[in-house]
Amino acid sequence: MVFQLGAALLDALVLAVLHKEAAYGYKLTQEVKSVLQVSESTLYPVLRRLTREGCLETYDEEHMGRNRRYYRLTEKGKRQYRFYVEEWQGFREQIDQMLIEGGNEHES
Repeated sequence: MVFQLGAALLDALVLAVLHKEAAYGYKLTQEVKSVLQVSESTLYPVLRRLTREGCLETYDEEHMGRNRRYYRLTEKGKRQYRFYVEEWQGFREQIDQMLIEGGNEHES
C-alpha cells in the first residue's frame, strides 16, 4: 500500500487481528504486514505499548519445546477496537467521497 498512516492505524490493525483470536507475535505481525508495509521491529513496540495501556494481555504456551508469547484483547482492548471501527467507517466515507466521487458534488 502506498498510503502510510499513523500509529492509530497500526493499533487498529493489531486490535482487529486479535479481535478474531489470540495470536503469537510472529503470526500477528505477518497478518498486519499482509495489508500494511511495516517491519516486525515496528510492531513489537506497538504490542508492548498496547499491553502497558491495558488493551492487551499476554500468556505463554509451549510449542515444540519452546514458549510462545500470545496476545489477546482485554475488555479495554475490545472497546478500543470498536471505537477504531466506528472511526474508520467515518474516515473511509470521507476519503471515498474525495477520491471516488471527486470531492465536489457541484462539478460542471
